[in-house]
Amino acid sequence: MKRPTLLVAAASLLLAACAHQPPLRGTGDLGVVVERATGSLQIIETSGRSSLARVEGLGDLSHASVVFSRDERFAYVFGRDGGLTKVDLLEQRIVKRVVQGGNSIGGAISQDGTLIAVGNYEPGGVKVFDAGTLELVADIPATPLADGSRNSRVVGVLDAPGRRFIYSLFDTHETWLLDFSQGNTPRITRFDDIGKQPYDGLLTPDGRYYVAGLFGEDGMGKIDLWHPERGVERILDGYGRGQEKLPVYKMPHLEGWTVAGNQTFVPAIGQHRVLVMDSQSWKQTDAIDVAGQPVFVMARPDARQIWVNFAYPDNGKVQVIDSETHQIIADLEPGPAVLHMEFTARGDQLWLSVRDGNEVQVWDPYRLELIKRLPAESPSGIFLTSRAHETGL
Repeated sequence: MKRPTLLVAAASLLLAACAHQPPLRGTGDLGVVVERATGSLQIIETSGRSSLARVEGLGDLSHASVVFSRDERFAYVFGRDGGLTKVDLLEQRIVKRVVQGGNSIGGAISQDGTLIAVGNYEPGGVKVFDAGTLELVADIPATPLADGSRNSRVVGVLDAPGRRFIYSLFDTHETWLLDFSQGNTPRITRFDDIGKQPYDGLLTPDGRYYVAGLFGEDGMGKIDLWHPERGVERILDGYGRGQEKLPVYKMPHLEGWTVAGNQTFVPAIGQHRVLVMDSQSWKQTDAIDVAGQPVFVMARPDARQIWVNFAYPDNGKVQVIDSETHQIIADLEPGPAVLHMEFTARGDQLWLSVRDGNEVQVWDPYRLELIKRLPAESPSGIFLTSRAHETGL
């Protein structure tokens, strides 16, 4: 009689354990919402537009960004406190967390999905980790300042084709290219003249051109990664000349620029304008007056619309621009402090975070209608797993 009793008990324990496991599902419609005030992530799914779970214990997420493993299962979260956290989206838990620096400003995952690069303000430099184990692979200090007090701050870390990473050094006006194609000891190419105070970087969708936005001067620096030997080319030089200088309340994010067909839409620093460039010649073709200082300028995946959000004090607004006519076709007011926007891969939904409204909203970008609200604690960045298959994020 004892054996059946033991079998029943074991079966009961197994059923109880299974009841606590997340249901079997794919990863293609998953994503995360950063809850900056509580150091947590919400795991979301876009098919049913719902929240699946909250993962806590990720530290300071006040300027957090996220990349995904190539199978879309794992999210790598870069926290402002220097934390690098690997999160399992299916088991809805932290796999491993390391504090690798004092002040991290984002990172990237390599083309083959094996390396994670993290850019640091403190101690200044880039550290590269094994994506599976989070063990340190390479530590590349940035250029020291002239007075020797510290190393330059690193910004705009992006992955580039060929198992490479590219980033800029804010204080010493450089861009570095790390090439891991021959193994885990990188070859380093330095570009010393990118421009004054590069604050972020953009890689074109094909991975060919790196563009550094410059905070210290009007203009941008461009590098052709097919021909890095050609050095830096200046584009949009003097684009703000003759314009009134305004206080900059929030720096634009170049990863929120938009390359839409033969046009590139760019936020103008300290101006209430979105600039338009020809994507081949890199010459400015237009300037669109908008409601405030633009932060993210993002194209619907079919490139027919450009959605723009703004810095304080206009951060409760979102405007939609027709990419063909450059006319503003919608003035929206989703709520206080719209911090981030993210389209689903095929463009049927736009997710946006309303930090001071403590909610995430889902919009139909074709009908320009709000279709869902989800509660969230001071949400900021929204990142969908489709990013796993994009270059330059």
